[in-house]
Amino acid sequence: MARAPGYGTMRLTGEDFWGEPRDRPGAIALLRKAVELGVNFFDTADFYGPGVTNRLLAEALHPYPADLIIATKVGGTRGTDKSWLPYGKPAEVRRSVENNLQELKLEQLPLVHFGKAANSPGGYEESFAALLALQREGKILHVGLSNATIEQFNTARALGKIASVENMYSYTQRVTDPNSPYGFQGGELLPLCEEHRIPFIPFFSLQTSLPTGQRKLQEVAEAKGVTVAQLNLAWLLHQSAWILPIPGTTSIQHLEENVKAANVSLSKEELDFLA
Repeated sequence: MARAPGYGTMRLTGEDFWGEPRDRPGAIALLRKAVELGVNFFDTADFYGPGVTNRLLAEALHPYPADLIIATKVGGTRGTDKSWLPYGKPAEVRRSVENNLQELKLEQLPLVHFGKAANSPGGYEESFAALLALQREGKILHVGLSNATIEQFNTARALGKIASVENMYSYTQRVTDPNSPYGFQGGELLPLCEEHRIPFIPFFSLQTSLPTGQRKLQEVAEAKGVTVAQLNLAWLLHQSAWILPIPGTTSIQHLEENVKAANVSLSKEELDFLA
């Protein structure tokens, strides 16, 4: 299968995902290299940095190739103390969209994911409706969901067309962890996305799998002559034709390895072993 992963820009920021990267020219070079390697889906947000990854994308790639999809998200912001804060009221959604348009140097955002933090004031339906209003105004082409529950997915689908869903999903964490302090939603939505032919974009797919030292992953990776990270991505791509991983990295070598993972084929026996 030759379905190249996308690229998540979050790690291009400074420490604690705040401020400029330590090697700004290197970050620009990496983004350009990604396009050279065939990556045409980039995930970003105006609260990464804040504003840092959007500006890096604009500097590196604008004017953007015609087939390039930049997906951003709204529903959060950063405090001056580097905290992560909810920012999902209708007026806040509008301000975030305007921020993204300005920082990315776009007149229309190709794809905007809406995610509502568990402690965010206001109703989900009201905030998502604000995003749909911006779509009708022409400021957004497609709308999607981020960190969504099944209930939120059904609510959003009743209001408008959903282009994609971004939830936490990996080899080692396939459903929502009820003990997670962050409230990240998991793979419960994958079957619904498949049913409705909606791309499912897993985030933190490597972060949650690589530190665990999975014996089975290591065994298969060694037998195939690939890295454990590549095997993780190959496993994801084999789970569904609707999955699009977006691994992030600051290393061009790792970027090249991640793209090559699309060519790693897993047999039924290998997939059964990894189940």
